[in-house]
Amino acid sequence: MLKGKTVLLGVSGSIAAYKTAYLASALKKLDADVHVLMTRNATNFINPITFETLTGNKCLVDTFDRNFEFNVEHVSLAKKADVVMIAPASANVIGKLAHGIADDMLTTTVMACKCRKIVAPAMNTNMFENPIVQDNIKTLIRYGCEVITPASGYLACGDTGTGKMPEPKVLLEYILQEIECRKDMRDIRILVTAGPTQEAIDPVRYITNHSTGKMGYALAKMAARRGAEVTLVSGQTALEQLQFVETVPVRSAADMYEAVTSRAAEQDIIIKAAAVADYRPKYVSGQKMKKQDGELVIELERTDDILAHLGENRREGQFLCGFAMETEKLLENSRKKLEKKHLDMIVANSLRVEGAGFGGDTNVVTIITKDGEISLGKMSKEETAMQILDRIVKIRAAGEDRMSEETEM
Repeated sequence: MLKGKTVLLGVSGSIAAYKTAYLASALKKLDADVHVLMTRNATNFINPITFETLTGNKCLVDTFDRNFEFNVEHVSLAKKADVVMIAPASANVIGKLAHGIADDMLTTTVMACKCRKIVAPAMNTNMFENPIVQDNIKTLIRYGCEVITPASGYLACGDTGTGKMPEPKVLLEYILQEIECRKDMRDIRILVTAGPTQEAIDPVRYITNHSTGKMGYALAKMAARRGAEVTLVSGQTALEQLQFVETVPVRSAADMYEAVTSRAAEQDIIIKAAAVADYRPKYVSGQKMKKQDGELVIELERTDDILAHLGENRREGQFLCGFAMETEKLLENSRKKLEKKHLDMIVANSLRVEGAGFGGDTNVVTIITKDGEISLGKMSKEETAMQILDRIVKIRAAGEDRMSEETEM
């Protein structure tokens, strides 16, 4: 995933330094070339040998260490780096970086880097809230650094408040967001829908389906990784909220219709991956319906067709992609939906195919457009999302080229 990418991790004096070992390990498992730079104070919290064992690279502390290959080490690493993360970043190191002080291997190397710099503060709450520290953080941001907001909770000093370094998986997401993908969707606004809708019967019961939202969330995540400005309209799921994505939670089909249609005009791409209920109870009881003898009949009415509305009211140049889950006549039914809903693309999958369907981490889909279809084999939902986005980017680029040629003529 990160093969060929070089990540520099700066570790300063904080009890949170142990978390960076987990981050270094996770990056190494993703095939990144990981180099760790430590301040002298950091070595009091974690031994450099730990990082050397995890990364396979020498952990650098001393600017004038002679025990390395003959080159200017801090400049060499700075040139190789694709991203730098200082985690934990103490108040001392933040102050140095904000004011151009380079008096050890960490600060000297960071000063020489032109790549993206990400800073994860970790300190006592009172230190973090100190106006001097806050001014230094603002200075770093002004110079183009990304500063991660610390978590709140119980601190090592015994206080409770803001200042905890986020968990390694959160820090990893920031690094992946920066370097995992080419940014071929930068400045593109995309709306993705995901998950099921819930149609109330009474205050206790509702009608829904088996969608978990995994496919829609994968699309939103990978679009953000590629630089897009992503809005995710999500039904109720058990999935963690995505970073770098604006999430709009909804519950019913009517909620989703309102959330999508009110935002549709400003989107360049809309991908409807949600499993929206086609019907809802015509009458919703205000009280819990009591069990009675005999059968219960619930009268249903149609919900508003979001995809049809988008197809009929799309703005010029907008790309529409729908999903079709079928149990029979997969391609035939999906092609009809593509034409009927005025879509540019439809992604079809069958509940009957092993590796596809609701709830799993894999999918098997066929991408259908007016020009043909491409069948993808079984792959993870994130890999499937990347393939779908690749196809959308390619089609949009071809359309822009045609428009440019027509304008020139």
